Order: sequence, then C-alpha cells, then structure tokens
Amino acid sequence: MKCTIVGAARSGLSSAILARKLGYNVFLTELNTQEKFKDTIEKLKFYDIPYEFGQHSKRAIENKDLIILSPGVPPDAPLVVEAENRKIKIISELEFSRLACPDNPLIAITGTNGKTTTTALTEFILTQAGKKAIACGNIGTPLSAIVENLSKDTIIVAEVSSFQLDRIDTFRPDIAVILNITPDHLYYHSTMEKYISAKFKISLNQNEKNLLILNADDKLLLKGMPKIRASIAYISLSPVARGMFATEGKIIYKDEKQHIEEEIMLTKEIRIPGVHNIYNSLASALAARAMEVHNENIRDSLMRFQGVEHRLESVRILDGVEYINDSKATNVNATWYALNSFDKPIIWIAGGRGNNDYSELDELVAEKVIAIIAIGEESDIIFNHFASKVRCYKEPTLENAVLKARNIAQKGQIVLFTPACKSFDMFLNFEHRGEVFKSSVMSLV
Repeated sequence: MKCTIVGAARSGLSSAILARKLGYNVFLTELNTQEKFKDTIEKLKFYDIPYEFGQHSKRAIENKDLIILSPGVPPDAPLVVEAENRKIKIISELEFSRLACPDNPLIAITGTNGKTTTTALTEFILTQAGKKAIACGNIGTPLSAIVENLSKDTIIVAEVSSFQLDRIDTFRPDIAVILNITPDHLYYHSTMEKYISAKFKISLNQNEKNLLILNADDKLLLKGMPKIRASIAYISLSPVARGMFATEGKIIYKDEKQHIEEEIMLTKEIRIPGVHNIYNSLASALAARAMEVHNENIRDSLMRFQGVEHRLESVRILDGVEYINDSKATNVNATWYALNSFDKPIIWIAGGRGNNDYSELDELVAEKVIAIIAIGEESDIIFNHFASKVRCYKEPTLENAVLKARNIAQKGQIVLFTPACKSFDMFLNFEHRGEVFKSSVMSLV
C-alpha cells in the first residue's frame, strides 16, 4: 500500500510513523518550508520515511493508493482536488488511527468549545474510578501516537475536530459527544450547514448499541441534527427525560424509561468555575456513567478536577489581583463563557487574528469589564468597538499588555487573558501564546 501523509505537524508525523510500522510505503509532504521542522526531519530520517517540504509535488500523488490528511488541510487544496479527480482514497489521521485499534472502547468528544476540558475531565473520572483510560486527539497527543502502546481494555477518550471528522469513513465511537455548535472554521467549511454536518459525522456510523450525547439547550445543534441511529442522551440546565442535567443547584441523572432519577452532587461542588464548565461536567459525567462508573466516583472526581492548561487557568495572585490564562479561547463564544465565569471586576486582555463580531459581548463587557487591553491584528477593531463603552488601551505585544494590566489593576480585580481570536498573528499556537502570558505574569514584581 502506497500512501502520502499530508502535513508534518504532530498528527502528520505520528501517522507517518504508524503507517511505516504497519508496512505501508510512506511519503510525507508539507507545504511549509523545513526550517520549523528540524526535529520532525530527524524522526523521518530515523524511520526511513521519504519527505518533501515547501511544496506538494507530483511525487505526493503519483501511484498512490491512499492520502492521509492532517487536520486543517483545506478541501480545496490542489493536492486534495487532484487526488479526488484520480479517485484516490482520502481519509483523516483520525480514521487511519482508529483502523489500527478497532477494538478499544472509544469515547469521542467534539463541539465548538469545551472539547479539551471535557476530554481531560472524562479521562480523569475514568482513571479515578480505576479504569484504564487515555486522552488523545486535539488535546495534544494524536491517536496515531498512542496506538502501539494500548492495552486491549484501555478506553480511548479522543478530542476530535470538524477537520478530522470531515474525512472519516468507518470511524464509529462507542460514545460520541457534541457539546455545542457556534460559528467557527467557516474559512474551511464555507457554510454553517457544512460545519454542523461535519460535527454530526461523529455519529455517522453509530448504531443503536452506541450512545450519542447532545446538548439539549443548544438550538443550533438540535436544528441541524440529521437522522440518528444511535441511542441519544442529553445534557441540560433543565430536566430531560434521559441524561444528566443541572437544576435547583443539583446535578441529576435521569432515565425515564428505566425509572431512574438520582442526585449526583450539588453544582456548587464542581471545582472548575463557570456555567460552561457545568455543561462540560455534565457531559463527562454522563459518558462516565455510560462506562459503568459509580455516582460516588463521578462526584469525587468533579470535586477534585482542577481544569486544563490554558483554559481559565489561575496563574498567580499578586497584590490581591488574580491573573487568569484563557489562551485557548480562540473565538468570541469561548470568551463569552470566560467573561461570564467571574463576579469580580475584570481587566480583559484580548486580540489576535480574527474576523469577529464583538457585539455579542457588549452586554457582558458592560456588566463585568472595567478595562480592555487590545493586542494583535484585531487590536484596532476591538479598541474601536469598545472604546465608547469602557476604558480601552492598545499594546504592541502581549508582554506589554501584561505590564499595562499590572499598572492599572487594583486589589480584588481579575486580569483575564481570553483573546477571542486565533493566535497565528504573533504566536505558533494557543499553547505558545499561553506560555508567553504566564511567563510575563510570573516575571511581574
């Protein structure tokens, strides 16, 4: 089998190595130049995998049986279009990796926001209950990187993106979760209908023995729902007939057909803050319950879980001011949840690469924000939108923004870095951006 891996980032490299170990004739192609890929090239050479950087040449497509796409490779990329014209099979790294471990229990989690937290929390609940579980996918480690080391009873908890789901064929999770749907990645999917359709592919191959967990409060999600063969359960802030919901300060599990209604815990006992984290906790708890985890284990885990890096991460308290890193907030909706998670006055650091409608945040900003510090490509747009509503500043770098926040913040306030934008104008990714923020905060005196 002759295959081409498109993309040399983490998932591309790991799928190339996996394919090589499985006996494929592998070629890797990457459109970016090789300067950023020194470590990658060393590994490719070690595994004797031929490669090219800075182009997608004819070699990438001639006499190939399979194309494996890294997340984010656009559907109109010339290489992809040519492969389709030649009737070459095209699949995602997610599809390819699952084929190599078809028997492991699989929980797959998607949605516009909350995927990483829910994936990490689900893994945490399962492991705290004594089960073998490993988180992978968009959370940092590709599924292709862990396939070789899985034991037969290890539960895979995978954060999956619309990019990955767009190119699946037989991928079928035992439990699938769609947390929410808001406009995102439209540069790739072109329309909301196509974006929603890509998300629902997570359940495309499920049958009545599998479970699909949906957010009953997300009207856009439910409106776009196709015909589903899987068994469905819901998360909600109102009672549902089957699923996990929060009402009157309590988390309740209910299955009307089974005549089950059980109180799990109080919502105030969930350790991670914010309404969005109630939803994330409900989804994780419901998935864990479906994997036969007891209520006590679910409760104890939700009371102990501290969250994930770069998502509402408390970095430091200095002179009574708390600094929060929410670098993973790459869209307006994620920032809405972040701003809504705190009752103290907020100094908001925002900006990056985006094409956003910030009017969705007007009401929250008026209620909670006392100053905005704008950075990056969106700094002028953010400044101009909010300057008539709240004190606004512009700074050339994130480090300067942290210094400005230090100068204006007073005891009892929060400095919240929740960009609402992508990171690629100034940083390699949101992780790099978050590390720069944390380093700047830790250097304050």
